[in-house]
Amino acid sequence: MSESSPLVEKPIATVLVVDDTADNLSLMSSLLKDHYRVKVANQGEKALKIAAQDPPPDLILLDIMMPGLDGYEVCRRLKAEPRTRHIPVIFLTARSEVADEELGLSLGAVDYITKPISPPILLARVQTHLALKATSDFLRSKSDYLQQEVALRTLEVQAIQDVTIMVMASLAETRDNDTGNHIRRTQLYVKALAVRLRHHPRFESVLTERNIELLYKSAPLHDIGKVGIPDSILLKPGKLTVEEFEVMKRHPAIGRDAIEDAERRLGIKVKFLTFSKEIAYSHQEKWDGTGYPEGLAGDAIPLSARLMAVADVYDALISKRVYKPAFTHDQACQIVVQGRGQHFDPDIVDAFIEIADDFRAIAIRYAD
Repeated sequence: MSESSPLVEKPIATVLVVDDTADNLSLMSSLLKDHYRVKVANQGEKALKIAAQDPPPDLILLDIMMPGLDGYEVCRRLKAEPRTRHIPVIFLTARSEVADEELGLSLGAVDYITKPISPPILLARVQTHLALKATSDFLRSKSDYLQQEVALRTLEVQAIQDVTIMVMASLAETRDNDTGNHIRRTQLYVKALAVRLRHHPRFESVLTERNIELLYKSAPLHDIGKVGIPDSILLKPGKLTVEEFEVMKRHPAIGRDAIEDAERRLGIKVKFLTFSKEIAYSHQEKWDGTGYPEGLAGDAIPLSARLMAVADVYDALISKRVYKPAFTHDQACQIVVQGRGQHFDPDIVDAFIEIADDFRAIAIRYAD
């Protein structure tokens, strides 16, 4: 017959008794010591110090009438501190008025026992509240663990989203020798514009903190469709013919379709890709309806794409290409302003003017 494994001893609970009368402390200690670890305090300040120690007491028996801090104030301070707010407090007092009991319970005490005490009743109530505390601690620990797991899983999902976007954006970047840090710069331009416009009456319902973050993450996919454009056109060191430009104009649809295809393969609509599809498909539209692929005008163009249009054009202007030199910041700003109400949403251009120095700083920091 094998030896049974030894039982794990249950930890002994600690009870803190607070009373300014030495006889009462002695009485309570003798009553509790055979069942619990007992700590005593003869004043409120001392009780608070003991309660703040590690480990804290599991339960506090608290007198009300004490010099200095009375029991009510001690209870208030215990419940105000995160470290001690979950310690059950039982008032043990000679004050027997209903109003006194009502006040004590309103401050967060779990019970109210009047003196003279009945030892069996006191022990029963202490045991009951310690059992309730053990259950509460267990549930709170499980809740904290689940919250940590949810936070961890959320971070993992966000990381997967970020990696997915950057990998897809890199595909487009590797096809175009001129992009350089273009993707990074336009990402930052879009965020700067969105932050500037987040309280604007036209945009505040869309430009929430969460959506601004999604716009920032989605912006790198604006030219993902270029993966479907032939090298002879994409890398041509000169002006495109009319026929070649018609081919180049397919890249917004190619980009949107690639993202939608990825969603279909997953079998679900992915919320974080909504802005990615809008930006990829509509960033070449113009405010006056002369853009492509659909010739959308005004507010029919998604806000995400209108923001990207300003960012994309500004960066193309200040960047050197095989078919043109780089324009200065001031020249680029002048061209963007000239496009107000024609190429670009007027309110977005106004925001651009206000933060033009931020655009310049981004361009310098992430220069090719």
